[in-house]
Amino acid sequence: MGETDALTERAALLALLDERPPLPGEHRRASWSEIALEVSLRGSASSLWDETHALTLDGMADPDGVLDAARHRLQAWADADFDVLTVLDADYPLALRGIHEMPPILFAKGILRSDDVGVSIVGSRGASPKGRSMAANIATGLFERGLSVISGLADGIDTAAHQATLEAGGRPVGVIGTGINRVYPSTAGSRALHERVAGGGVLISQFLPDAPPSRTSFPMRNVTMSGLGRASIIVEAGERSGTRVLARAAVEHGRAVILTDAVVNATDWGKQLVGRPGVYVAGSTSEVMSIVESIVAEDVRLDIAFPSSAVTVRLPDTR
Repeated sequence: MGETDALTERAALLALLDERPPLPGEHRRASWSEIALEVSLRGSASSLWDETHALTLDGMADPDGVLDAARHRLQAWADADFDVLTVLDADYPLALRGIHEMPPILFAKGILRSDDVGVSIVGSRGASPKGRSMAANIATGLFERGLSVISGLADGIDTAAHQATLEAGGRPVGVIGTGINRVYPSTAGSRALHERVAGGGVLISQFLPDAPPSRTSFPMRNVTMSGLGRASIIVEAGERSGTRVLARAAVEHGRAVILTDAVVNATDWGKQLVGRPGVYVAGSTSEVMSIVESIVAEDVRLDIAFPSSAVTVRLPDTR
């Protein structure tokens, strides 16, 4: 695809996201994920734009200037300090293509690998010292096995996981619930962690660059984290924790969920997940790592997870 064609496709996708027209055969406005799926299946955003807008003698219809505005926005983003990827790009994460809620567009600071193999570590903002220590030890264990560490950028478990990953020289993958230009919470420590994660791995957002946090953005972010990770480890969480959204999404995505016994004992939703396919319970860091090893070993045996990964997963020598 030439540079002009790529710009046309990206502009059409952005315009579709702005307008959210009904998809062919539908009578309601499409969601972003529905547009992403349709565009991905077609391999073209301009095709969907043309089908939802009457063509003119000059080509693509743009009666309200939405396409033109999208082109100008893309040109402005080209000069920004972040990268823009869409479902039409070859380097869009392979893991996200396998979920129904795949974001149509991603913004990234750092190096985003399309074939990254990672595991999510999530949990409470108000984590206990034991929980933070466990998150740090798990993150170090994932690094030792050649896996990227995926987490949010909140206080507590997220911060402990990323800090341990960075200290070990591992690859942190930070997924945020705001636009890529924002830091939440807006503190000096949080801003420093954002910068360190972007410098040592990658910072990812599925929202427009200046989007503020909202009640819906963090649950959406959690679903994306589930899709990115081969498994999700929930270290500590309360009954109303947003991590329950991630856990349920992971089950639907066919991803493994590892709950610590602390989560199962403290929450009804944790108890309800026990016994579901792909849900494990662990009482210690060593048990968590043993489960992760078995999941990765099965993927290697079946060659189904991310067979072309640039990451070399290190399994223990069992001879």
